[in-house]
Amino acid sequence: MKLTFSKEFPYQFLFALCIILPYFNVYEVTFLVWLTTLFLSIKKKYSIIVLKYVFSFSAIIIIAFIVGLNKDYPLFIKIRDFTYLVKPILGILIGYQLCRNHNCKPFQTIIVTGLIIAIVHLIIVFSSVLLYNVRNIHQLRHYGGFFSDYEVYALVIVLFYKKFELQLSRKEFFTVAIIIGLSSFLYLSRTNFIQFAILILAMKGYFVLNKKSLTVIGAFLIAVIIGYSYIYSMNLSRNGTGMEALLYKIKNAPIEAFKTKVDKDDWQDFNDNYRSYENIITVRQVKSEGITGILFGKGMGSTIKLGKKVWTNDGTYITKAAILHNTYFTIFLKSGLVGVFFCFYFIYLLLKQNKTDIELVKNINLLLIGTGVFLVLANWVLLGLYLKLDNKSILLGFILAYKELILKEEKALNKHE
Repeated sequence: MKLTFSKEFPYQFLFALCIILPYFNVYEVTFLVWLTTLFLSIKKKYSIIVLKYVFSFSAIIIIAFIVGLNKDYPLFIKIRDFTYLVKPILGILIGYQLCRNHNCKPFQTIIVTGLIIAIVHLIIVFSSVLLYNVRNIHQLRHYGGFFSDYEVYALVIVLFYKKFELQLSRKEFFTVAIIIGLSSFLYLSRTNFIQFAILILAMKGYFVLNKKSLTVIGAFLIAVIIGYSYIYSMNLSRNGTGMEALLYKIKNAPIEAFKTKVDKDDWQDFNDNYRSYENIITVRQVKSEGITGILFGKGMGSTIKLGKKVWTNDGTYITKAAILHNTYFTIFLKSGLVGVFFCFYFIYLLLKQNKTDIELVKNINLLLIGTGVFLVLANWVLLGLYLKLDNKSILLGFILAYKELILKEEKALNKHE
């Protein structure tokens, strides 16, 4: 597998750069580079479908902006809100614009970028073990990172490389799959494990409803319920190490996001179920705005009062939160139920892919459908495409542009026959 240095290389480089930058967790730099890339790669034409995707997020921003006009929020918070809310739009357009023609080799580019990220991650992980005597998953994730959705996509594309019409030798396949697979596993992210399972099921065609798919999905859900029931019955310590720590996180996962009552003065209850606490406070404070607030939110620049000091992963204490862990509740805070509707409309667009007889497009559609299913979960636990570390929106735009190139080429061939 060789990455061709053609006139498309600058676009491939910009794609890799925009994908890799969020891992450094300096959002101001990421936003500036993404914005610059957007203007450097503007296309003359955009398809209706990509404009529909962009419209979903634009509607959320417009509602939040209009509602926020009449609110006395600090200008800095309004600007920061805008940069977060516009992020999925930037990502989709950047990815769409960087795939200029077939020479950009999209799936090859995605894999090579994933391989670079994986190699760097493995170096960091093994260096941390040697230098800092890392002995539990909390320390491992602190040094190596908490998740990498992009690497999971790269791994799935490698595993199904024939479906994406890639040419890999046996040696290349095993080498790349092992490196990216090991790196993905060492994030020890519950969300990434679920993402991997969802995308595998998607690529197998089990989210296209029929008798076989319903049987497989049913069996999978039963296995998950039985497995979780067993883990839930185990006496696990929240301060455990190794596998016990991972199992404790899995045990707490469903409770963490769905509790309806959290004691903020009980440090263990508060820390284990912080996501639920955010959601509870958000609903309470938005409801206080009346029916207008419920429908259209509190606007751009709005925050929720947490009622206590909270230590963040960025190393600061906060008493108010403008962006929550949950996409649906973040949008509910900014744009109300109407905004949440547009969020689900975007997922609907991903799930509703047009039927085709082109095998490669069929497989791209399966990947997009899997992404839609995964986003239902990712929006709940990790802010989905809005997370400042996230880069899936670029990946989506990239794949969508390539799909359109294939369809356009097929249409031109049929016209000449």
